[in-house]
Amino acid sequence: MSFSEKKRFIAGAICPKCSAMDKIVAYSKEGKDYRECVSCGYSDEMRFQNNTQELDTRVNQPEEKVKSETQVLQFTPPTGKKD
Repeated sequence: MSFSEKKRFIAGAICPKCSAMDKIVAYSKEGKDYRECVSCGYSDEMRFQNNTQELDTRVNQPEEKVKSETQVLQFTPPTGKKD
């Protein structure tokens, strides 16, 4: 996640130092994301872990896998001839 260089308030965020609510701003500086409390001046770099994997569901399956697991039955139409 990357924020813009413009400081933006984060709704509902609580400062870890002074416990003030709605006083945290997030911004990006030199390619790194930071958060800062406008009430007490607390500031730190935010680090996000991107190694989480989404659970497999029927909705997020690749098209190739869905096609490989689909069984196709073909029936020939009757010719209409009676013996």
